[in-house]
Amino acid sequence: MRVGVYTGASAGRSPRFTAAATTFGRGLAEAGVEIVYGGGRVGLMGAVADAALAAGGIVTGVMPRSLVEAEIAHPGLTELVVVESLHERKAMMAERSEAFVALPGGAGTLDELFEMWTWQQLGVHRKPVGLLEVDGFWAPLLAALDHMVAEGFIRAADRLLVASDAAEFLEAVRSFTPPPPKWTSSPVPLAGA
Repeated sequence: MRVGVYTGASAGRSPRFTAAATTFGRGLAEAGVEIVYGGGRVGLMGAVADAALAAGGIVTGVMPRSLVEAEIAHPGLTELVVVESLHERKAMMAERSEAFVALPGGAGTLDELFEMWTWQQLGVHRKPVGLLEVDGFWAPLLAALDHMVAEGFIRAADRLLVASDAAEFLEAVRSFTPPPPKWTSSPVPLAGA
């Protein structure tokens, strides 16, 4: 199994974020799960990759050429796939992953998470999408999503998976049943597909 991991290129203010990213990366590797992520050596991205690699895991990074040239690519990955744009990065990570999880992060993490979640709702893919909850980091987002469900903008069946560690996330992935696409009985194609 390969899991697409979205998380910050920063470490955040709390050392608990780095500790959780490290534990999560190691947990996936020890479970024999490959990681597909943004390819960075910095922040929580680097912590996930370092921990998985140290545990003997397989880690694939997907990074736009401009960021490779800015020298933030992780030098010790199993594989580094260089693409030309952030759009290509997201499409490549989607193609190579069988599930997706967001750890604490910023705008880029939300962008990647929400795109994969939207694609799931539209039937572009039928893969699980979830969050790794660390010390209530995602609580405000989860409250907002509850509000959107209550107001009729998100179906309850489309809720994100939420887990507190790698084992819980993998169990949720194993028991995941994809909801039917929101609007159609057939998947919506990707642009250019």
